[in-house]
Amino acid sequence: MEHQAIILYGGNYSEFECARAERLRQQQASFEKQQREIAHIRSFVDRFRAKATKARQAQSRLRTLARMETIAQAHVDSPFNFEFRQPAKLPNPLLRLAHVDAGYGDTKLLSAIGLSISPGDRIGLLGANGAGKSTLIKLLAGELAPLAGERVRAKDLAIGYFAQHQLEQLHTDETPFQHMQRLAPLETEQSLRNYLGGFGFAGECVDQPVKDFSGGEKARLVLALLVYQRPNLLLLDEPTNHLDIDMRLALSMALQDYEGAMVIVSHDRHMLRSICDNFLLVAEGRVNSFDGDLEDYRQWLVKRLNTAVPADQQEEKGTPALSKKQIRQQQAEKRKRLQPLQKRLKTLEMELEKLTAELDDIEQVLADPALYHDVAGEKLTQLMSRQGQLKKQQEETEEAWLQLGEELQLAEQEVGE
Repeated sequence: MEHQAIILYGGNYSEFECARAERLRQQQASFEKQQREIAHIRSFVDRFRAKATKARQAQSRLRTLARMETIAQAHVDSPFNFEFRQPAKLPNPLLRLAHVDAGYGDTKLLSAIGLSISPGDRIGLLGANGAGKSTLIKLLAGELAPLAGERVRAKDLAIGYFAQHQLEQLHTDETPFQHMQRLAPLETEQSLRNYLGGFGFAGECVDQPVKDFSGGEKARLVLALLVYQRPNLLLLDEPTNHLDIDMRLALSMALQDYEGAMVIVSHDRHMLRSICDNFLLVAEGRVNSFDGDLEDYRQWLVKRLNTAVPADQQEEKGTPALSKKQIRQQQAEKRKRLQPLQKRLKTLEMELEKLTAELDDIEQVLADPALYHDVAGEKLTQLMSRQGQLKKQQEETEEAWLQLGEELQLAEQEVGE
């Protein structure tokens, strides 16, 4: 019995001593691993806290650190452990778009894109579903040719592109080991198996056909193949869709130390906060730099959703003016179609306000030094537990709010057309 818990050990006393010693050894190793991971984020904060251009990103990393210190212990036994190796070359710039239009066939989705990507850039794409984020990623990857303008790539550009459709391009009758052998035929069998082990492929799983894999296992294999090739530009389109929590954390930590450039599309707000230093906003057929973080994007959405253009101001030049009755009918139809989304959005806003208020109350109590003199510590334990629950609820509610806001924005655009 220790630390207010009871642990049952099998065997006699000698076996208990050995088992407990091993448990403590593993606990210490896990602690050291956690401290190394936390140091990655602290190093970023220490480097950029004093720089005006990076102050906002440093604050974002501090919030990530606070969350990580809370949850890292729950992942100490994660089977995933990998890192990106140093890219062979890092030309500058890696890729440049100049006055580029992008789309499909005769349909233009994005216009006049101007973008230069250099080593060390960590760019997140923001925008509503359907705004063109994946189109931009395909354009950068070279899977989509520009309709106009120039896409200029460095001579030594090495792209690592992750997208959902690549999961279906795996050789279903082959094993993870055979995939790695094709990629690195000169490597020893043991080194390839050790490498795959970092992505959770161990034992019989290494020699199991891909056709029997789940979506998450396929995603991990695609990531393993991508990471091994030492890309200097990563293009990640919803990389965490099929990944479990442990693998998401491992990927976030690996990206912390990645030295190349990265562009990511993701609904995983924690990952965006953790690894992105800059954001691009894809909206209304344009790609523009977004000056701010995810909280600023949330405020931008609020202003946008609250600024509705009256129906009588949406007429295109040359279109006959509508009667007042027709305008009222259009406005009523719009309200009817958008009302469920708006109602849900309002509910989420109220939930966020309540969660934030309760968190503020708990933090005020935790700031009282007298709380830490309680020998039993029961109240402190309860408060810390409740604080962790509230932070998790706050993050999940905020993510739902942002996604719903994007859906409402897109719905309003469709109604206005």
